[in-house]
Amino acid sequence: MNYAIYCTDKPGHLAVRMDNRPAHVDYLNTLNAENKLVLAGPTLGEDNKPTGSIVIVEADSLEEAQALAANDPYAKAGLFESVEIRGWNWVFNKPDAQ
Repeated sequence: MNYAIYCTDKPGHLAVRMDNRPAHVDYLNTLNAENKLVLAGPTLGEDNKPTGSIVIVEADSLEEAQALAANDPYAKAGLFESVEIRGWNWVFNKPDAQ
């Protein structure tokens, strides 16, 4: 099942985000290689600066999705003010739905 991980950055933590970005990208590349990553990207404020992240993962359970979120280097660095995880059904523009 797919899970959407909605992360909101702590205010004033852009430096934490940037300092940990290489490790975060490496982590996402690992998830992608394991066929766990569906899509990912930052949310942006009106100034186009990152305010959080949305990561969609394929996981067998909510607990697995929670573990994937907790192991993200951004989470480990304390970047996020909040993290919410919900099941997600990809309906439109799904690449394999021909």
